[in-house]
Amino acid sequence: MRHLFEKRHATPGTAPGTLRAPSERRVEEVAVRVLHYGPDLCDETGLATPADLEPWLDRLAAAEPGDSVTWIDIVGLHDLDLLTRLGRAFGLHSLALEDVLNVGQRPKVEEFADHLFCALRCFHRHGGELGSEQITLFLLPGVVLTFQEIHGDAFEPVRERIRRGTGRVRRAGADYLAYALIDAIVDQFFPLLEGLGERIEVLEHELVDEPGPKTLEAIYHLRRELVGLRRAAWPEREVVSTLQRQETALVQDETRVFLRDAYDHVVQVLEILETYRELAGSMLDVYLSSISHRMNEVMKVLTIIATIFIPLTFVAGIYGMNFEHMPELGWRWGYPAVLGAMTAIGLALLWYFRRRGWL
Repeated sequence: MRHLFEKRHATPGTAPGTLRAPSERRVEEVAVRVLHYGPDLCDETGLATPADLEPWLDRLAAAEPGDSVTWIDIVGLHDLDLLTRLGRAFGLHSLALEDVLNVGQRPKVEEFADHLFCALRCFHRHGGELGSEQITLFLLPGVVLTFQEIHGDAFEPVRERIRRGTGRVRRAGADYLAYALIDAIVDQFFPLLEGLGERIEVLEHELVDEPGPKTLEAIYHLRRELVGLRRAAWPEREVVSTLQRQETALVQDETRVFLRDAYDHVVQVLEILETYRELAGSMLDVYLSSISHRMNEVMKVLTIIATIFIPLTFVAGIYGMNFEHMPELGWRWGYPAVLGAMTAIGLALLWYFRRRGWL
């Protein structure tokens, strides 16, 4: 699972636009899926090899602009020949292609001559660990290209809507598809936030009942995940806001209305994250206060015990001296009298401490 704060950089001095595959191959083989749809058609094809994409590229190059949309989804980033072929076929900028492979990109949107490029970050949880992947998207007239690092993406609900023909996705253009994909990525935050909210409730109960080192570790782990989510959510808000406000022929006015809704979702995610961050910070303060209180309670008990035994030790010390002329040493009832006096002193101190509310 990729580290939440891992940052990948190109080798210093590398020429801009140089394509270099990521050092970590997160899938064994590159998978390509083509979804061609329109108001009255839906053709979905899973290609056996990336080479099978060539007929589709020739078909798109010869096609006239129409009502249909083609979505090419690629999973896996280690096939440089495929990426180069797509760049030539669609006229993609070399810097954008380089950003596809540099998987540590900050979420952003860039406009080129005839296409838009978006880099986003999608989060998922496997085996209790929070992981992330970079998803990049190209928007062209009638075509959307998406690149993912791993299988099991957030786009399946969008595919299902296209297959069923529900909503307006089959009647809208490529810009609406791009919006739907971005909105699906944003919506992936909400299940994660619900899980984090449940963990916060559990930790709050632990803080009240019996806080321990595992509780502190869980709090720091929670704060780290919140920071990672916030680092992605803030720039993704800028991405959606830019698409909504930017004047470009690739995004229709009808789609901007839906982008406003996606922007509201990102803002809601950020508000929840800020609330959870404050709760996590306050939980750390409560933990430290609770541990300090428990330590104070222990020290109070030890202090009371020591205070009770101070006069008893004093009495025992006096009668432990080996002076010859100590009249009490010859008394018949001297030993029980001293023990009784020591018991009385201890009980008197306990009564005094309880009366003062120290016990």
